[in-house]
Amino acid sequence: MTLQPGPFPALEGFERAEYEIRGIRTIVHSIGEGFPLVFLHGAGTFTGFEFARTLATGAKVIIPYHPGFGDSADDDRITSIDDYVLHYADLFDRLGLEAFDLAGFSLGGWIAAEYAARQSSRLRRLALISPAGLVVRDHPAPDLSTVSPPELPGYLTHDPRVALGYFPTTQDPTFGASLGREMAALGRLLAIEPQGNPKLGAWLHRIAAPTLLLWGSEDRMRPAAQADAWLKCIPVSRLELVPGAGHLLFEEAPQATTLLRDFLAA
Repeated sequence: MTLQPGPFPALEGFERAEYEIRGIRTIVHSIGEGFPLVFLHGAGTFTGFEFARTLATGAKVIIPYHPGFGDSADDDRITSIDDYVLHYADLFDRLGLEAFDLAGFSLGGWIAAEYAARQSSRLRRLALISPAGLVVRDHPAPDLSTVSPPELPGYLTHDPRVALGYFPTTQDPTFGASLGREMAALGRLLAIEPQGNPKLGAWLHRIAAPTLLLWGSEDRMRPAAQADAWLKCIPVSRLELVPGAGHLLFEEAPQATTLLRDFLAA
């Protein structure tokens, strides 16, 4: 497969819709038919959402771009994870989502967990894929300021060649600006506590929806050893550990998408 890196990945076959949430343009892509599944993306959207085509064989997959990411507009008022959670509470109301499944990867997993702790009654099932947000002091996430650009692919995937396939082979200012914008939005969230939300663990017991934790065994961005802390906090939860895979789980291990689809269909 030849990848074509760019500021916003091609989404042929997806339906695109635009909403104004507190005056901020929010772009939502969807594909498939069936019970709604909202998927919240991670801190870098450059990998695209090809995996969603598999999920769409049994669900209507709804993928919004966070403010400050992808082709949604910036919102300088968003400076905390609570701001993102409330943004999505407004968006889900606009979409008329009374009952739905929710999945989130990395940063999106953090947002999903925080939302689920507040609005669990609206969720049928919850899936957290290599989630950020929970502060696990014994198994911390790396300090990315110490990771050099040549090292980054090895943090994203167990086989660095997989991650490299999503980066331009020559200098691409547009790609760099897009990624830099998204990293700046992430940086605002982590300015006070780089590891996440120290209070999150105290509230995860409120999640009533059956929850799947899906993790790559070789994840260096969010060490898989963090999974035990999540399992202890969420009452009805289980872990699927994908061997030989890093942080970009769907891109490196396509079987992870099948595990997620099967969990949602059960």
